[in-house]
Amino acid sequence: MCGIAGWTDFRRDLSEEGATVRTMVAALANRGPDAEGVWTDRRAALGHRRLSVIDLEHSTQPMVAEEDGRTLAVVVHNGEIYNFRALRRELEARGHRFRTAGDTEVVLRAYLEWGERCAEHLDGMFAFAVWDPGRERLLLARDRLGIKPLFYARTAQGGVLFGSEPKALFAHPALECAVDAEGFAELLAYIATPGHAVYRGVRELPAGHTAVVTHAGIAESAYWTLPNRAHTDDTATTIDTVRGLLAESVEAHLVSDVPLCTLLSGGVDSSAIVALATRAGGRPRTFAVDFEGHTERFQKDFWHEDPDAPYAAEVARHVGTDHEPVVLRTADLVDPVVDAAALLSQDLPRPIPDMDRSLYLLLRAVRRRSTVALMGEAADELFGGYRSFQDPALVDTGNFPWVTMGLKVAPHGMSTGLLDPGLLKKIDVPGHAAQRYAEAVAEVPRVDGESELEHRMRRVSHVHLTRWMPLLLTRDDRLSMAVGLELRVPYCDHRLVEYVYNIPWEMKTADGREKSVLRSAVADLLPASVTERRKSPFPITQDPGYGRVLKERFDAVVNDPSGPVTSLLDREACARLAAQDRPIEVSGWGERRDVEMVLQLDTWLRRQRVRLDL
Repeated sequence: MCGIAGWTDFRRDLSEEGATVRTMVAALANRGPDAEGVWTDRRAALGHRRLSVIDLEHSTQPMVAEEDGRTLAVVVHNGEIYNFRALRRELEARGHRFRTAGDTEVVLRAYLEWGERCAEHLDGMFAFAVWDPGRERLLLARDRLGIKPLFYARTAQGGVLFGSEPKALFAHPALECAVDAEGFAELLAYIATPGHAVYRGVRELPAGHTAVVTHAGIAESAYWTLPNRAHTDDTATTIDTVRGLLAESVEAHLVSDVPLCTLLSGGVDSSAIVALATRAGGRPRTFAVDFEGHTERFQKDFWHEDPDAPYAAEVARHVGTDHEPVVLRTADLVDPVVDAAALLSQDLPRPIPDMDRSLYLLLRAVRRRSTVALMGEAADELFGGYRSFQDPALVDTGNFPWVTMGLKVAPHGMSTGLLDPGLLKKIDVPGHAAQRYAEAVAEVPRVDGESELEHRMRRVSHVHLTRWMPLLLTRDDRLSMAVGLELRVPYCDHRLVEYVYNIPWEMKTADGREKSVLRSAVADLLPASVTERRKSPFPITQDPGYGRVLKERFDAVVNDPSGPVTSLLDREACARLAAQDRPIEVSGWGERRDVEMVLQLDTWLRRQRVRLDL
């Protein structure tokens, strides 16, 4: 896993701009702690930071293909190509010769063979840029599910910048870090509109897309989208097919020249990955997050019926892994350094920062033992694991289910209860989200013979896969890369996604429970207590001490009249809460989330030096 950045400009000579691009990739140093490289010519400058995972001694980047002293193409690549060995054999049969054993050279040679259609031949998680000096053309490409990030922006002078994260673009002196009303609405709605990057003038290359930059401009095109088709397999065949596709994906994700492990929560999603990884060979090390005293003080709430730790330990014993719980203290969660690292790694404030910090600390601990980790992300979006799939009050209400849920807590949405009502009315988060929702469901055609219920659930699945899952994949990528760890997501194999997306809802819930197809597919691998366990989200601390720290920090922020967040606040609501001599409530999604967002916005505006143009 790596960080990439670069600059192309057809109006100026970039041969001497290596220092500028080096500054851009320096902003991505955590993504690639093992090596750095920069390449320049008259019209392009490319930079790379490397985390060595495959072909450790070679495969340095930027990687150049030459012939008779001519540069044919130059690539910077972030990610893993899981079919690179088979693709290498195919390219060798077509006359290509290789000097490394890694996947980056396969990407480079695939471009020379198939041009901008090379991404169609790649299986994996990737984002890359290829500069073709002969044609003076830059190709940007991103994997089908958008696991790996890629952003770009035009400069006022006519150039184009690209990078793995927005911070790399803002390290260039030509780009201003600013957010307008539309971007702020996108941030507060907590949706991932394809291409939308929140920051003004910055675009995220959509998943499954390429972009070609030439003298004529930038042309984006899709090479993959979610296919909508009838599912003709019976239940038994469907379960067997899911098992086979998932097993193949897990095995492909185990390729590594460095220590590899798996994350294990004790839910069916991650437990299935662990069991299949064990069957594929070896005894993987597993890690699970927990909080000091959490099991003893646990209280059931709307989201969590039981603590994860006992289930994770049971799976580890059943499957036979070397299991390590990572036990976090409240002092770890409220460490200002950790708070800033988790926020700044993502470039944006988020409404669930406590979960972000927990995941960051888990991944940091994992990195001490491993360089690569598999996780169970995306199974809920695929198999319908969230309550937002089952609750009629959230399904297809004319807005995204998670936005509708937020509107039940506050009139303007999740985490907005302490923000200025006038500002929120102007931004219109519910209206922005409703418009984006209408655009999303318009992408979903009705499949022949599909009932109204099945079509409605297809739309719900579509918006979760295309507007919610990218938020989680973004979080996973940024937090893991902040500690130099590569996270892999076997449920995002596009063949598995295509198949499961089209399984009818009636079959996905055949036994009256969520994810019944997945449960059945791995029932022989796991304890019954795990396959029968109800969905439990990523855990949060229930320690009242966490609420006391939130209250202290909130009081300090709202009592600072010169603070950058002051103009965004509902001063009366904040004053009422500050006057109360009690900790912030740590249960539920109301007060805790509202306070967390105020603190996040304050840190973001102070540290990122963002200009709000609202």
